[in-house]
Order: sequence, then C-alpha cells, then structure tokens
Amino acid sequence: MTRLLQIEFQKIWKNRASRILTIAYFVILSFIALIASIKFKIGTFELHIADQGIFNFPYIWHFNTYIAAILKFFLAIVIVSMMANEYSYGTLKQNLIDGLSKKEFIQSKFLTVVVFALGSTLFIFIMSLLLGLSFSSYNEIGIIFSDLDYLFAYFLKLTAFFSFCLFLGILVKRSAFAIGFLFIWNIIEGIIIGLLRWKVFKDSDDYQKITQFLPLESMSNLIKEPFSRLSVIKNIEETIGGAANVKDYGVHWYSLLIVLCWIVIFVLMSYKILKKRDL
Repeated sequence: MTRLLQIEFQKIWKNRASRILTIAYFVILSFIALIASIKFKIGTFELHIADQGIFNFPYIWHFNTYIAAILKFFLAIVIVSMMANEYSYGTLKQNLIDGLSKKEFIQSKFLTVVVFALGSTLFIFIMSLLLGLSFSSYNEIGIIFSDLDYLFAYFLKLTAFFSFCLFLGILVKRSAFAIGFLFIWNIIEGIIIGLLRWKVFKDSDDYQKITQFLPLESMSNLIKEPFSRLSVIKNIEETIGGAANVKDYGVHWYSLLIVLCWIVIFVLMSYKILKKRDL
C-alpha cells in the first residue's frame, strides 16, 4: 500500500498544475478562519459574524464541513487530471509493463482519493477545534466532541465525489471533458429532481425518496445547509411571521449507506473499464 501511494504522490507532486491546485486547496480551506474577522456596519448597527454563533461547539462541525465541501472541486480537478495524465503521458502503460497489475493501479488511485479525503478531514478537524476553542461560548468536553458525525460524513462525501471523478477520468480520458461531464451530470440530476418535485410529486416531499439515490444528490444529503440553524436566522423568520423551522439536519445511517454503495460502484466500474480497455 505504501509503495502504491508513493508512486501516485510522486506523479502528482511532479506535475506543476496538480501541485499548485493541491496547495491552493488547503490554503483556501484555511480562509474559513477569516470569517471570524468579518464585520458589517450599517449606521449604528454593527454585526460581527463570529458573534452569531457559527463557531460555537458543536455547530462549528456542521458549518465548517458544509463550507469546506463546496471547495472540493479544486481537488476534483487534481483527481481527474491525475487519471487523464496517465493516458496523455503513457505512464499507465509503462506502469503495467513494469509489473503493476490493473487491479493494483486502481487500488493506488483509490488510496490516493482516500488520503486526500482523510487529509482534508483532519485539516478541518484541527482548524475547527482551534476556532471553536477561541470563539465558542461552550467549552465543555461533552459539547466540544458531540456531532463529530459531520466529520465522518464529510470524509465519506469527499471520498465518494473523488471516486466519481476518478471514474470519469478513466471513462473519458481527457480532464476537460471529464470535468465537463461532471457539470452536465449535475444539471441532469437537477432536471430529474425538478421534474419529480414539480410534475410528479406535486405538493409533496415524496420525490426525495427517489432522488436520494442519485449519486451527487446522495452526497449532498450527507451534510445539509447549516445556515437556517443559526439563532439570528430563526429570529428573522419569526419576525416576518415564518413557520417554525422543523428541518432535519442530522447525519443518517441510510444516507451514509447509499453513498458507500456509490463508492463501491464507482471503484468497481473504474476497474471493469480499465480491465476491458486495450491500452
């Protein structure tokens, strides 16, 4: 396993674009901490973002993982390019000639995906812990380490998304086309969800029983938007006469299971394509 990872990260680090994107990804992740310094001042009214509870434990685990997940496209480009370069530079064929089996090749790519997801998760954990200890109003151990299931959901979400990108990279061979296909698939899912919601299941949430199985939608369901949980948002809703917020923000076992299944499907499909393809 170590040997396979060494081979992959050597390829990534020697590629200038991949190296820059990887470094940029973690640098931009750290910018979440800058949210603490944002202030809005309108006349005598001043709003300090950090004072609105976004860095309170355990809410911070939900907020930071949701925001960080938006930035996953930086590493998605690295994953897709990593696979496309194998075809462009002929390193895939050379690796196979040197004795690496196709199964080991897919294992090396998937291990890289897992390491990227794990590294990002550890980064978010450490940064969130430091921000929470600095700004949170609640510092009891039991509160600090509650809701850590959002971190596991974040890790699984990244692993699934990067596995999808790996599959597209193998399927399409060209990074630009693979990224384009990713956006097209996102639009397709949006159309499917829209049709089911507005045309088939009118005035009902039953459409979610079907859409939860779509790959990108299933990943999205792991960590739902956290903004409406904030007390300031709830107060605004009450002020304008909105209905009470009864949204379910939890991480559920069935959502995790669906995403796990997609990870297995993407990896197996990647292997099947590579196994049948004449290199």
